[in-house]
Amino acid sequence: MLKIIPLGGLGEIGLNMMIFEYGDTLFVVDAGLMFPEDHMLGVDYVIPDFTYLSANRKKVAGIVLTHAHEDHIGALPYLLRTIDAPVFGTPFTMGMVRHKLTEHGLLSHARLHEISPSVGIKFGEFELEFIRVGHSVVDGVGLAIRSPLGLVVHTGDFKINHSSLEAGGTDVNRFAQLGQEGVMALLSDSTNVEQPGYTSSDEEIGETLRKIAVTAQGRIIVALFASSITRIAQLVSIAADTGRKLVFDGRSIETSVSIARALGHLQVPAGMEIGITEASAYADSELMFVTTGSQGEPMAALARMASGNHRFIHIHAGDTVVLSSKFIPGNEKAITTIINNLYRHGADVIYEKISAIHVSGHAFREELKLMIRLTRPRYFIPIHGEFRHLIHHARLAVRMGIPDKNVVLAENGQIITIDTNGVQVNERVPTGRVLVDGKGIGDVGRSVLQERHLLSEEGLVVVNMAFDEETGIVIYGPEIVSKGFVFETETGHLLQDAICVVLEIVEEIGPEVPGRIDVIRKKVQSALRKYFSFTISRRPVILPFILEI
Repeated sequence: MLKIIPLGGLGEIGLNMMIFEYGDTLFVVDAGLMFPEDHMLGVDYVIPDFTYLSANRKKVAGIVLTHAHEDHIGALPYLLRTIDAPVFGTPFTMGMVRHKLTEHGLLSHARLHEISPSVGIKFGEFELEFIRVGHSVVDGVGLAIRSPLGLVVHTGDFKINHSSLEAGGTDVNRFAQLGQEGVMALLSDSTNVEQPGYTSSDEEIGETLRKIAVTAQGRIIVALFASSITRIAQLVSIAADTGRKLVFDGRSIETSVSIARALGHLQVPAGMEIGITEASAYADSELMFVTTGSQGEPMAALARMASGNHRFIHIHAGDTVVLSSKFIPGNEKAITTIINNLYRHGADVIYEKISAIHVSGHAFREELKLMIRLTRPRYFIPIHGEFRHLIHHARLAVRMGIPDKNVVLAENGQIITIDTNGVQVNERVPTGRVLVDGKGIGDVGRSVLQERHLLSEEGLVVVNMAFDEETGIVIYGPEIVSKGFVFETETGHLLQDAICVVLEIVEEIGPEVPGRIDVIRKKVQSALRKYFSFTISRRPVILPFILEI
């Protein structure tokens, strides 16, 4: 039987990872991360659980990457620490991967292979063909996976439009040819199934950006995703036509631009690009900055500009700031804070709610319907989206004529099996979210997050005391220190009374009591918890440090 096992990306946005398995061979499609949710305090990244792959490492024939976004390649360095397998991707994708693996110190050990739509690869009884797809990053591919049981099509992240800017747009002809060949199962991107019609074209967005540039009197600062090479190419053209010098600011922007230029995806006319330290030599009307931070990332260049902490760029009246990206759910507050700060400095700010300056890289409903018509699959499996997206996409497939029994709704960890008797979803494999915090991988769990949440809301109270080991007399303290709880200068009486509570416990428990220090420690913790709850209705974390000297 053919097994299709999603380890991430079904029921959520991000964390995309899927396994295809037949007999003694399996391969992985994508290895993405997800950025932490609000309750994941202190966490840097979230990656999929690799337990199943680790247990079946001898079967892993390869890792195939569909495109260069973090939600598809971000977990690769952590996966390669778990399994040793060759990695396959298009030139731009592999360029971004090389940079990422260099940062993690893994490049010298990685086996990286560049692929193109014209060349296939083979893993055991699987034969893979790569199909060009248009997305918000260049060099994206979908997959045609031939197995002994039939042809499976995995769209990757895609959209279908016929903009002349998209030399690397979706190859609808090839998808149609696969449909004529006979597609057993279609796995299709569900992200924008709720959006009617078709995605806007890049040309429309380019015209909007051009009008902004023509009317702007001062500096133009455009914040976008570093991987948006098509958008950056448009800005290069606009800067050339309006006589502006171009400054790339932000490490991720500089990296992706360097890779895109080396591969021929981006051409910047000689003399147009200048370094950020050279910008002060030009008039404001002669400058365009392309930078990072469109999602409100606190350390990105745009956030530092908005807060007045950027080393070289200080926002002032006359500046036009464009956020050429969608507000990703969860980032709205951080983004609006930056917008408000930019306005405070006198800038004019243009963003998606007031102007069409962003186009999605994910197919809208009519494009999703077209993909189903092109491939005419026997089975349909919605992927890449929150659960509501999967539901709506499944219903759309039924309306397109696919029998309800042939539409497979699965979530992470469920094994989709296809054999001569049909398709079914039954067993599960271990799956979940692994939290990355600094150099720690998976050592932050639910209990640690609960403690961090409690500390963030209620604060911390530390009790320091020392006893003479022979006499049992207090020789230091009790000293009470609070952090994130109360200001000692304003409510000193509260902490002074807390000291009295501690001393009463010490008097009650004499030196003759067995295990006296442990008993005092527990009673102090309990008594102070009750005392603060009664007097101020707060429940700080109580940490008693009591020693015998």
